[in-house]
Amino acid sequence: MHLWGDRVFCMAMKTNSKISAMVLGVALASWAIPGWSQSTASPQQDSGVKHDVKKAGTKTADATKDAAHDTAHGTKVAAKDTAHGTKKVAHTTAKDTKTVGKDTATDSKKAAHATASGTKKVFHKTASTTKGAVDGAKDGSHQ
Repeated sequence: MHLWGDRVFCMAMKTNSKISAMVLGVALASWAIPGWSQSTASPQQDSGVKHDVKKAGTKTADATKDAAHDTAHGTKVAAKDTAHGTKKVAHTTAKDTKTVGKDTATDSKKAAHATASGTKKVFHKTASTTKGAVDGAKDGSHQ
């Protein structure tokens, strides 16, 4: 989908550059039409002006094509770099998430083991204390 957007952008740039070149060419060509010309120049000078205008129009069209090509190329390079950066970040995030998951699992096992061990100690201590209290009560009642 991303490439499709680049193609549309490139097509739009080509279309815009063609339209701009045509408009400029028509404007330059119509400027030198002999019927509209108010110049008192000789036909040789008029021919030189037409040649200069034609040459300027060609140079403008070439420059427009070059600019459109450079813009399209720059857009493709930027899109490629963005995609590469996004993949790199996603890979790093996935890797870090796995590491955190492993650390959490290890810490949870340690906590569960410590809780179970502590619970056993407390149970045995309570049982021992209770037995001692019962034995003390028995001894006290016999005396």
